[in-house]
Amino acid sequence: MRTILTSTPQVMGRWVAEHAAADLRLAIEKYGSANLVVATGASQFEVLSALVQQPDMDWTRVQGFHLDEYVGLSNDHPASFCRYLKERFVDQVPLSNFHYLDGLSDTEQTISKVGGLIRSTRIDVALVGIGENGHLAFNDPPADFETSNPYLVVELDEPCRMQQVGEGWFASLEEVPTHAMSMSVKQILESAKIYCSVPDERKAEAVRNTIEGEITAQVPASILKSHPSVALVIDEPAASRLSDESLADVERIQ
Repeated sequence: MRTILTSTPQVMGRWVAEHAAADLRLAIEKYGSANLVVATGASQFEVLSALVQQPDMDWTRVQGFHLDEYVGLSNDHPASFCRYLKERFVDQVPLSNFHYLDGLSDTEQTISKVGGLIRSTRIDVALVGIGENGHLAFNDPPADFETSNPYLVVELDEPCRMQQVGEGWFASLEEVPTHAMSMSVKQILESAKIYCSVPDERKAEAVRNTIEGEITAQVPASILKSHPSVALVIDEPAASRLSDESLADVERIQ
């Protein structure tokens, strides 16, 4: 796993966007099309803002897949990931297609339909983040590392739900849905390239556990260390609990 330490979230967003766009262009050149998994949340603000501005991108040859979504949340709710992706990404570029996980749809039908599509699709790039509890997508600890289903319905633990309150998506814990549709860990690892963006001091403990701990379902993001092409991109606050030994191994981008 390659660890990139950036000076600010803005630098993080530009670095990830430039490298992800380069990978998408290579896929288009090689295969005639490219396929992208897109995450949401505060970690992706700067990434998506920079990605939609990348030059020389033929977005008409790019197909997108939704990483995760709350069960039972309407698309017009401020915390809806469908709404987030539509406003910040899908409406900004002329994609060939984007496969949403609709929070108000029949959950099993949705994960079956989108899961069937992604199972037969080559994924060139995945944009993901890490939660304060170490989750990857909405795979909270202890995460299921074994299921081969592309998507699953998961119960959100309290630290995950409190993170959503802390980031301002919901006014109280009671308002946060208890379940979500999430891309599975194995499906995320099927991606050829993974860019994991993690800004903010609130994620520092999760970053330390991911980098310095063993691979364990109790720290779902730790599984990224088993993938051959992952860039974990963090800022200074997110790196604040790393050991000197870990910091000596990072690549610094100003």
